[in-house]
Amino acid sequence: MVRLLFVIVAFAGEAMAAPRAEVQVALCDSFEDLSHKLTLAPREAPYETWQFDNTQLSLLERGVRIRLRLKTGDAELAVKIAGQDCAALAIKKRDGKCEYDVYGGKAQGALSVTRKLDTASARELAAGRKSIASVLSESQIRHLGSLPDGIRALGPIVNGVYSDGRYDVDVSTLPGGRRYIEFGIKVPYADVDNAQRALDEHLALKHVAVCEDQRGQAAEKLRHLSGG
Repeated sequence: MVRLLFVIVAFAGEAMAAPRAEVQVALCDSFEDLSHKLTLAPREAPYETWQFDNTQLSLLERGVRIRLRLKTGDAELAVKIAGQDCAALAIKKRDGKCEYDVYGGKAQGALSVTRKLDTASARELAAGRKSIASVLSESQIRHLGSLPDGIRALGPIVNGVYSDGRYDVDVSTLPGGRRYIEFGIKVPYADVDNAQRALDEHLALKHVAVCEDQRGQAAEKLRHLSGG
């Protein structure tokens, strides 16, 4: 009986994780200036990110992003769907997660359904030799629904990930050299307000320039990649 109860509790934990949030702030200092103001160290090796949409950005208009991350010996394909109530969703940890993205003090739930790809298949996908439909998992297809026509790979974005010992700094460099920098931390959803205050105070103390537009950078990066 005890063993059965343990299995039931373990299954429940696998099915639904406690909601977490990523508090993020867009920074407008150059990376060079930021490096002088903060003691940054690389947290991991740089990696490539590819986004997928058509010329009209039909997926983005639906609040959907499809993202491929290509790291050394590892590749992950994610379908991310915005505007979700994470507390009401049940998704197995092995399939993905639902977390809150917090920008400008405003939280929005986003479901991220992921699958691993071998690097050869990922490279073919990025090069347009494989279709996105051919590599989606059953779970991704179920959450995504129909795909619009004309989906293509957009990128690559080169991501550098750094840390100042407390917070993470993500530096995204688009083809042509345009850079986006985000500063953030992941916390339990219940701790969002305290985390936002502490983060804002930390940036102010270091005299870091915070961007006026704090709506999140993902959509703007996609528009630049698509030529919009």
